[in-house]
Amino acid sequence: MHNSEHANFPRASFVRRLGAMLYDLLLAVAVYMLVGTIGFAIFTALVKLQIIPMNGFEHISDLLNSTPLYAGLYQLWSLIWVAVFYAMFWNRGGQTLGMRAWRLKVQHPNGQNLSFITSCARVVWSALGIGNLWILINPEKLALQDSMTRSEVVVLSKEANQMRNWRGV
Repeated sequence: MHNSEHANFPRASFVRRLGAMLYDLLLAVAVYMLVGTIGFAIFTALVKLQIIPMNGFEHISDLLNSTPLYAGLYQLWSLIWVAVFYAMFWNRGGQTLGMRAWRLKVQHPNGQNLSFITSCARVVWSALGIGNLWILINPEKLALQDSMTRSEVVVLSKEANQMRNWRGV
């Protein structure tokens, strides 16, 4: 399929997007847990190497949770990786696994895939999915993140969805 063919698909409704978001939430939680484990392992290694002092705490988890700087950096680390997870899927083929299940694809109106930078901007503008509420008042079925990144989420036909691979070819 050529990019021009993708531009003719209808825009996704709020309900379809919500369905895909629920699927993707499970994946986001799994990514969050995985990178949280990796982050905790790194933090533990830094404590064991005495790069980070225990400051009188008996357990490493108490040190992490009771020190606002460490706790904030740990949460930021985890959230950045969840954001990168979404941005990579949107950049590489326009679909997360949840979007694929609901036959959705994010693209520019001309059918082109988003760049990684645009995908990252889309994550920010989506405001943890709240940006999708904009669809309920926008007659063009555009969410806040769509408007701010000049993109759209379309509903693929069953045939087009089956023909797609993860590189978007």
